[in-house]
Amino acid sequence: MTDQTTRVDREPPASRARPPAAGGRAWLAIALGVAAVGWGANQFAPLLLMYRSELGVSTATVQATYALYAIGLIPGLLLGGPLSDRYGRRRMLAPALGVSALASGLLMLADSGLAWLFVGRLVAGVASGAAFSAGTAWIKELTVHGSGQDAHVGARRATIGMTTGFAVGPLVAGLLAQWAPRPIVTSYVPHVLLALVALPLVLRAPETRQAEADTVLWARPRLSRESGRRFRLVVVPLAPWVFGASSIALAYLPGLVREELGDDALLFSAVVTALTMVAGILVQPLARRVSRPDKPYLIATALGIVVVGLVLGAIAAADARWWLVAAAALVLGAGYGCCLVYGLMEVQRMAGPENLGRLTAIFQAIAYLGFGAPYLLAVAEHALSVSALLVLTASLAVLTLAWTTYRVAREPARAPESQGSAPPAPEAVRAGADGSRGAHGARGRADRGRG
Repeated sequence: MTDQTTRVDREPPASRARPPAAGGRAWLAIALGVAAVGWGANQFAPLLLMYRSELGVSTATVQATYALYAIGLIPGLLLGGPLSDRYGRRRMLAPALGVSALASGLLMLADSGLAWLFVGRLVAGVASGAAFSAGTAWIKELTVHGSGQDAHVGARRATIGMTTGFAVGPLVAGLLAQWAPRPIVTSYVPHVLLALVALPLVLRAPETRQAEADTVLWARPRLSRESGRRFRLVVVPLAPWVFGASSIALAYLPGLVREELGDDALLFSAVVTALTMVAGILVQPLARRVSRPDKPYLIATALGIVVVGLVLGAIAAADARWWLVAAAALVLGAGYGCCLVYGLMEVQRMAGPENLGRLTAIFQAIAYLGFGAPYLLAVAEHALSVSALLVLTASLAVLTLAWTTYRVAREPARAPESQGSAPPAPEAVRAGADGSRGAHGARGRADRGRG
């Protein structure tokens, strides 16, 4: 890795220069691609109720197909991030769009056999992993050296792009499942069309990471001791709550009022899913306002919101009121948005151009473990009531809140010498993007010094 760093530091500036076509809006094409894959990933959430009625499968089985997405997604992330660091962002995101469309095609076959649900969700996970790791890094890089915004803006843009797909996809799929003919097939058609529209735009977008065939495909990300400790003790404990909060809101809570709502249950699930993700977008101004790298304000806010949402969910489960379920889902959606943007901001502050995709992939892989939460809750219902399970989950969130805020308060983020002068994150990324060797060279020398 030391030789590799030396070679990159001495690379002619032109090879890392900002692409001529990279302007202030270039990131929008990538955001559309990420949104299209997010659409494909989350369109399944409101359809869980449809499969339970149409195919006659149990709650635990349907929840297992939802969790299977994470099993495909984690290797997709862990390979997609490093591959995009090695071969470029476009070479990962463009194929991922095609694979995401293929996954919807496989899910259309579910009425001919339950196995297609499992296969389709597994393929969708692989596509999402590759797209989210490469796309998030690409948006950040285009944001920093395309429009001059700082890296935190890139994190928020990536969150908004992904979450927009998460919001619109299930709403459209749920509406089609409620009223369209052959809903098992027609619910997936809009996603296939959107992926085909986004693909040429992604192919024309300016590349920010030049292919380097001799780059190590997978290695432990090189971080300073302070950043490595902060990643392990703050980012890792936070990560599962990102999608743990959202998956409970999307895939678990709406089922609590299925009998009360009757024929309207699927439509309710679709609307709640969309509004939950919209809450994740609307909370971004709050996240921006409370964000201070040296203070635990944002992480405390994020996990505090998750705790409130879980407690509301426990009350909703006890009372079986649809409006309480909707309120709990909205609060959990806001918690998801804050947790995601905090995690991405931390990762983008720590990582350099050579390992941004890799570190983003590791964070997202841990975050997507939260997709197993609805399945675990469904399995545990034979031992505890739903309300008790959600209170127990809220207690775990409280412990995570206490631990992470303590660690951030005790060891606030510092501006390491590898990231140049303030503001630290933007300067490091601009150095890697525009070819100036000051901050980037300092990063390489500092990393080599740390071994």
